[in-house]
Amino acid sequence: MCRPNRPLRPAPTGRVVGLLALTALILLPAAPVAAQEVDVQEVRTLIHDLIRDEGLASAAVSVARGGAIVWEEGFGWADRERQIRATPHTPYSLASISKPITATAIMILSERGELDLDAPANRYLSPTGQIRSFEGDAAAVTVRSLLSHTGGLPLHYQFFYRGEGDGPPPIDTSIHRYGAAIHRPGERYVYSNIGYGVLNRIVETVSGRSFGEFSQTEIFAPLGMHRSSLDIRPGLEEYAAARYGNRQERIPFYDFDHPGASAYWASAHDLVRFGLFHNGQPLTDQRLILGDGARSAMQRLETPPGSPRGYGLGWIVTDDHGGHRQFGHSGGMPGVSTQLQIYPDADVVIAVVTNGSPGRAGAIANAVAEAVISGFEMPDSPSPSPPEPFVPPTGLVGDWEGAIETWDRQIPVTMEVMADGAIHIRLGNGLTALVNEPQLNHGVLRGEFLGTLPSPDMVLRPHALLLELSLEGNRLQGAVTARSTTNPIHFALSSRLELRKNGAASR
Repeated sequence: MCRPNRPLRPAPTGRVVGLLALTALILLPAAPVAAQEVDVQEVRTLIHDLIRDEGLASAAVSVARGGAIVWEEGFGWADRERQIRATPHTPYSLASISKPITATAIMILSERGELDLDAPANRYLSPTGQIRSFEGDAAAVTVRSLLSHTGGLPLHYQFFYRGEGDGPPPIDTSIHRYGAAIHRPGERYVYSNIGYGVLNRIVETVSGRSFGEFSQTEIFAPLGMHRSSLDIRPGLEEYAAARYGNRQERIPFYDFDHPGASAYWASAHDLVRFGLFHNGQPLTDQRLILGDGARSAMQRLETPPGSPRGYGLGWIVTDDHGGHRQFGHSGGMPGVSTQLQIYPDADVVIAVVTNGSPGRAGAIANAVAEAVISGFEMPDSPSPSPPEPFVPPTGLVGDWEGAIETWDRQIPVTMEVMADGAIHIRLGNGLTALVNEPQLNHGVLRGEFLGTLPSPDMVLRPHALLLELSLEGNRLQGAVTARSTTNPIHFALSSRLELRKNGAASR
């Protein structure tokens, strides 16, 4: 990871961190908290069934109600090969539950007056890692818009598995390549991991400290989250849960080029402590790291009306989840399924961490909510209906030409949309491909086709190409995303694609 513009403050040495971790381990209770005035037998049965029938390696659950932890328990093996049992204090990979933690770091700096949420994000980035914009002004990509996934940055993830190469590039390199506003900033909600990679870089440049050290000293230590860290900190390696794939295979350790989106580890117990603080119910041993105004601001909707998901500043926000308002976050990636659900009106916080794909953490968390929240009831999920046949509007039918602009080259593209709904697309001098399962919803054309983008980081692995293009008169613009088809997955890397209808005048 690149050094920030200002010198880093000395981080704790490995020996000191190891001693702190050992002290924390000694202080942890020897047995999980027993269920208090809650009947969770059905939850236990569900988890045992998932372990037996679906091969889930392990799960750990922690639940708070009325400001106190009422149930914690671990199930199965955190590490099958070493026969380490799961406990509520086992550190698990969190995946996207990392995002509200990163957002908390940003809000700490904002509350201290060290950054402005409504300033251009580029103000706080190094010259070699600036955000670009294909639609509108890059200055419109603010810190706030990155927190709410409305900055115009596209779908992105990139996993680097131990033993497969050199690991992640410097964060400034990833921002230079993929930190581009492909959609107009502020207009759309598009979930983007690279946006949270930008945010963790901002934490470094503004604070003058490494992202991991800032998180440890400003969030985890004050909140008493003794088994939480960016990646697995020294002293916790022997206790951390391994990750397992959908064939129950052990997945090699992997890292990211977007740490702020995905790289935190924490125990179920620590996650509940984090949730209690954000719900305004800190435990007696927790120090306040944000004021009430900043916490409330994080929980307010920032996404435009009609967005597929309600999102605040780091939190997914839902007005009706089982009949209750909820804010929280989920996480999912190879060998990880996690949930943090917070119900302010019921004073309930639920944390579920698992180390499997799929881990079914959402089903477990909903079962817990049914057990501990009066009147909680999730509606039955409707049976999926087959997609409607694709009938393109007249304005979409015809021949289109344009180019994909990757970070290192331009690739000519031609596309033909037929009246019967078939779409043919060709990259450069390659073969013509059929766009599979095209759909046009709210003016956005989506589909998938076989093809290869030749940029160095994409050509390394077989991949398919996803389209997400906005139809604007005689212009289609948006993203083409190279998504790896390997198991486990490696990347989803997005580039700009703009097409114009043949015969249409350029603006």
